[in-house]
Amino acid sequence: MKKLVVVSLSFLLFMQVNLNIAFADNHPRNLYDIKAGDTLWKIAHTYGTSIGDLKLVNGLQSDLIRVGQRLRVPLMYEVVSGDTLWKLSQSFDSSVQAIKTVNGLTADTIFIGQDIKIPPKKLNMQGQFILMTREEFRDWLFNQRFSRKIGKVQQHHTYQPSYKTFNGSNHFNLLRGMADYHMNTMKWNNISQHLTTFPDGTVAVGRPFNSPPQGSYGLKNPEAMLANQADALTIENVGDFNAGNDQMTKAQRETIITVTALLMLKFGLTPSIDSIQYHRWWDINTGERVLDKSEGHAVKTCPGTGFFGGNTTTDAKNNFYPLVEQKMQEIRATIQ
Repeated sequence: MKKLVVVSLSFLLFMQVNLNIAFADNHPRNLYDIKAGDTLWKIAHTYGTSIGDLKLVNGLQSDLIRVGQRLRVPLMYEVVSGDTLWKLSQSFDSSVQAIKTVNGLTADTIFIGQDIKIPPKKLNMQGQFILMTREEFRDWLFNQRFSRKIGKVQQHHTYQPSYKTFNGSNHFNLLRGMADYHMNTMKWNNISQHLTTFPDGTVAVGRPFNSPPQGSYGLKNPEAMLANQADALTIENVGDFNAGNDQMTKAQRETIITVTALLMLKFGLTPSIDSIQYHRWWDINTGERVLDKSEGHAVKTCPGTGFFGGNTTTDAKNNFYPLVEQKMQEIRATIQ
């Protein structure tokens, strides 16, 4: 078996390779491209893993997979001179302990010519919720295939929970609390938002991307609400970003910019008042888009009067969109 060559993430995001054999040694970073007829059971059986592990590794919220989607799978590797478990774990996004466990190793010593199985690192999941770093979200997003057309990204702040509620480790508790409110009080069928950003810079997937959001844009006009939300993705940013309240952390600020830029690139969008929308620009009862002409309308301050300099269209154009565009350029530079 030949040694695998590690290539950059940027190349991998767009490289098209088909695998036909178990533990193929021709596909760096153990990525498998879904083909017609594939199922999670079939892929798990082929690669000597379980459906549960495939879902944890790839951040899958259900057993449904789509042609063209990419999954990380276990990979067989032949040890060569200079290899260590730590180096292999870094090269293939695994961990020393995971490699030792799956191969029944009791020590860190490995030998030239030894065949070892390298399992991908599992994501932090509880139920449907997937908590990720910016880098993990980038991989997750570009490996996915979605059935729903996305034409706009809606920015919200949670107001409550605020920074006082976040203790650094209660991400899933806050997500479950929001889901409980949305489902039991608002009577929606799931948590409303697709993504939630936190003060520590992490981002969580909640509502499946293929399901339109519910609520906020026309609560008393279901027809308008459904039309507004049909091609929307919703981001809730944990915090009260009205001026004088929570001061957004640098980590969350970077995550909001990066996540929005990644979504723009993924769905072929350009930052504008049509593609990146603030909650304040819509009448919450009628679903009418009022933009800055809010007098006489039921509007919220969301995503906050201090959100990247303010919540008007001018604020967005001057203070938020340029940051997203700059980040898009930076990301593009890594995939050329």
